[in-house]
Amino acid sequence: MTFSQHCLYSFRRCPYAMRARLAILFAELSVELREIVLKNKPAQLLAISPKATVPVLQLVSGQVLEESREIMVWALTQHDPQGLLDNRYLRQSNELIEQNDGDFKYWLDRYKYADRHLEMSQTEYRLRGEAFLQVLEALLMDNTFLLGDKASITDISIMPFIRQFAHVDRKTFYSLSYPKVQHWLQYWLQQPYFLQAMSKVQPWQEGDDVVTFPT
Repeated sequence: MTFSQHCLYSFRRCPYAMRARLAILFAELSVELREIVLKNKPAQLLAISPKATVPVLQLVSGQVLEESREIMVWALTQHDPQGLLDNRYLRQSNELIEQNDGDFKYWLDRYKYADRHLEMSQTEYRLRGEAFLQVLEALLMDNTFLLGDKASITDISIMPFIRQFAHVDRKTFYSLSYPKVQHWLQYWLQQPYFLQAMSKVQPWQEGDDVVTFPT
């Protein structure tokens, strides 16, 4: 089966889906956007991806990409006008993103939902997460972006998770001694592509008119 347009299943607030949308924007691509409700996942999504975690991208060929990093690399391989894929930093980029998606995400989830994880206090979870902020702060001491003087896939991969960490308690986050990370995050939150990525759309139902992203 073939389709007339690539189709992205997404959830606006999910950081994995957020970074996939950012990559699509930086790649200057266009896809059909199907915003889902996590508590009521559509049958069409379950049919192509039984694990049904967003984002999921179904290509016009019928191929299904189920991981956010896979979607990002696919999009930027199609078109990368700002050079976000920089092979000079491939190893360091992969290591940072894996650290973000592994240890940092683990502590982020417990910090955000400390009432569900009573083994430690919320403050203790935050302190564990700060270990990654310290890594980023050190990188940003000498660079505008994480891996140099221009943005890369590393920045847009990690930023949505730092945003989520900051938004657990914004007052506390901006009182911490990470001025470079705070400035870097504020830069991204004000960028037009980020604002586009966060545009609100109604949850998709079968029979709805096509919503094209960017909207």
